[in-house]
Amino acid sequence: MMNKFILLFLVFGLFGLLGLLGLPAALAQEKAANPATPAVKDAPVTIHSVPIKSTPATDGKLMFRSYCASCHGQDAKGEGPAAAALKTPPPDLTRLTARNKGTFPSLHVANVIEGDQNTPAAHGSKDMPVWGGLFRSIGNRSSAESQLRVHNLVDYLKTLQVK
Repeated sequence: MMNKFILLFLVFGLFGLLGLLGLPAALAQEKAANPATPAVKDAPVTIHSVPIKSTPATDGKLMFRSYCASCHGQDAKGEGPAAAALKTPPPDLTRLTARNKGTFPSLHVANVIEGDQNTPAAHGSKDMPVWGGLFRSIGNRSSAESQLRVHNLVDYLKTLQVK
């Protein structure tokens, strides 16, 4: 089930944000892995994996644009290009402080990004990818780097809050 959501994000998010370079490479990789599979016109294509693009762990804004904006939108209001394909609309991330009685819920936001099992889904479903594992898969697979990514992404979200 998680692979479906990661694939959805990658197709809508990275495909749109990174241009058309990622998909042809993934298709070529898939074809190379299965050369005996005959090409059938208009047959559905399954992409088993597309690598996550690494961004600087210190740049929360760039990480948001690279990893979150496809669903949440560049303005973080929940209206990204992939939002319509989700069962539950992504939340407006600019109103987290307002919905939390004037205090930005840093720990809760970090737990949602990390995919903490004890944190209920922020938007009523598990449509959102669990970024903790994905963040650990890039760079040097460091837990410290993953935590830095989450911290800087949370800090960036704080700057987007409506006054």
